[in-house]
Amino acid sequence: MRKNFWIIPIVLTLTISLGGCTKQTPSTTSTPATTTQTVTTTLPQNSMPGSVSGIEATLESIYNQNNPSVVNIQVVLPISASNPGGGALGSGFVWDKQGDIVTNNHVIDGATRITVTFYDGTIIDASLVGADSDSDLAVIKVNPSGLQLQPVTLADSILVKVGQLSVAIGNPFGLQGTMTVGFVSGLGRVLPATTNAAGLTYSIPDMIQTDAPINPGNSGGVLLDATGAVMGVTQSIDTTSGSSSGVGFAIPSAILKQVIPDLISTGKYVHPYLGISVISLEPDLNAAMNLPANQRGALVQTVTANSPADKAGLKASQTSTTVNGQPVNVGGDVITAYNGQIVKNSDDLITFLARSGVVGQTMTLTVLRSGQSIQVQVMIGARPTS
Repeated sequence: MRKNFWIIPIVLTLTISLGGCTKQTPSTTSTPATTTQTVTTTLPQNSMPGSVSGIEATLESIYNQNNPSVVNIQVVLPISASNPGGGALGSGFVWDKQGDIVTNNHVIDGATRITVTFYDGTIIDASLVGADSDSDLAVIKVNPSGLQLQPVTLADSILVKVGQLSVAIGNPFGLQGTMTVGFVSGLGRVLPATTNAAGLTYSIPDMIQTDAPINPGNSGGVLLDATGAVMGVTQSIDTTSGSSSGVGFAIPSAILKQVIPDLISTGKYVHPYLGISVISLEPDLNAAMNLPANQRGALVQTVTANSPADKAGLKASQTSTTVNGQPVNVGGDVITAYNGQIVKNSDDLITFLARSGVVGQTMTLTVLRSGQSIQVQVMIGARPTS
């Protein structure tokens, strides 16, 4: 999240803070000749963590490999009650040698000027190429002439496991080139993005959780694995104070691979869309629907009129009941698989759609309806943006 220059208020209620951001609301055909690739990096032979010196060598190698790719982003914002200083700081990283730099959308959103500082002290203005509030990603561009740009390499976030080393490099509190170290402490987290131009709030799926300290100013920086490859973009923290509490989140590289090329080539990313809201089944909800207590899946709550789901005939829940003292609608379709992949809960469905959904393609949902398992063909649509 970005950090306002002068004021970092203490927040007394539990909240998801964007990259340590002081705002507490947490989300053409030219293709660059040189783009970020997924590669395996070879570390020094003595760098395997069998000793303190081996661990140090590994971390030094990761830092030396990636620090030149990470930048400090300074933005000028309209003066407001929430930002009386009119400026903010964040992080970003070099995507390619054409001058494209990736950061979080909330770092540059509303900026009237964007300035980038490289690790060697070079300062240069940047312009906005494209931004996507639904994934909280953005691309800015600098003139590459005379710059020794070093693009990052990408890991495959789908292969990341809990317990793996995680290294964050960014600019917390404006302290450029800061590295912090921890472990991957959770996977598959789903967090809300910021409200988009259509006034709708969607979720960012498949987020990586880490205990590597992330603070105000880290937003848009890199979360690296033990080979020095980027497994995610540091985005937010779960905190009561506005500073690191040991629970930070990063947007996974799998989403980067989908979103960033489109932002560079067209300035926008079109998200796949079904037009439903869902909740996860659990034993009390199952009892209200006369389903087995161990039944898993995503219960359809609402179906948007004229959406892909509506046209495919998916059924919303329309019978009102109370579960654990809360009103809830039941009786709708229960989605149990997405193109053959088992859907255990609502997060699974959101993740599968984000990972593999393509606008215009037809996919198959396995649905439990009135006690019978059926298959429903749905042509994926484009998420509304206005």
